[in-house]
Amino acid sequence: MPTVLLVIVGILLGGGIIAFGVILSRGQRSVVQERLGRYADGAIAAPQPTAAARPRQSPLGERLNEWLRRRSVFGKIQSELNAADIKINVGEFFALVVITTVGGALISVLAISLRACLLSPVGVVPCLLARGYGESLVFGAIGGVAGYFAPRIYIGMRKSARLKAFDNQLGDTLNLLVNALRSGYSVLQAMEAVSKELPPPISVEFRRVVQEIQLGLPMETALEHLLERISSEDLDLVVTAINIQREVGGNLAEILDVISYTIRERVRIKGEIATLTSQGMATGYAIAGMPFALMLLLGLVNPTYIGEFFRPQNQPCGWGMLIIALIMIGIGGAIIRKIVDIEI
Repeated sequence: MPTVLLVIVGILLGGGIIAFGVILSRGQRSVVQERLGRYADGAIAAPQPTAAARPRQSPLGERLNEWLRRRSVFGKIQSELNAADIKINVGEFFALVVITTVGGALISVLAISLRACLLSPVGVVPCLLARGYGESLVFGAIGGVAGYFAPRIYIGMRKSARLKAFDNQLGDTLNLLVNALRSGYSVLQAMEAVSKELPPPISVEFRRVVQEIQLGLPMETALEHLLERISSEDLDLVVTAINIQREVGGNLAEILDVISYTIRERVRIKGEIATLTSQGMATGYAIAGMPFALMLLLGLVNPTYIGEFFRPQNQPCGWGMLIIALIMIGIGGAIIRKIVDIEI
């Protein structure tokens, strides 16, 4: 019973944390994001009564968000959120991580416990109250770790997909910039044309650059912010060319035309390499994920078999084997990824 009581207390505590996270996640954007958002659909509209139209964030949530943003680790997370174009702040991301961690742990514990008690002759509820939770807590810890990393993995996937789409659009963007400059547009007018004519994500990023310049930031600073959101080597070439032309002069259209050809060729070669190495990448993911999937499957089908790793008399050997297996899986996955990762 003490173990059951501990589990109940943990569930109640997790529910409280989830409720706090839900309340915290109802905040609004930062002041800078709010001001930039006024330009999203064009010119600034007439001032509206913000107190009635937009509920302010709670003082606790606002202070927590500012405190987290001052920490170096969470400051990097805000940059990752901006790069992935996810409209939440650091405090809301922290609440989301807490929710997914607690939720993953509880779901894992309940799944393993129900699996063990479904066929019990005494009934499901008496079995849940009477059984030991040692093995379930181990799987709960695994589920909690998976829930902790799930938001970060999602952000990384969104960021990678957005960066890939941006790089694929950059060649057409440079063609539009070159044509606009040759027709007499300024650099700012050419960027505004890109923000109106091309699809996301490149139109969104260039629209933000135009908005920041209209708010009074120097063009160099706005382009530096663009590079912070989009860490692309091709974009770095474009930004460097624009900054040098603003300092020393020159024919920017000709420079961007040469860079456009180089970028198109690089994108073509990257596509060919990705096609040739796709089988190796898939093999690496399969080899790295198969042991975890097999252990989870065996834990659901036969918990007693997997429980031998965690019995008190087998713990030194069992945990040692698991740690060695994790190290070997990590080394093998890193080697395979290094082999198929070809720099251009």
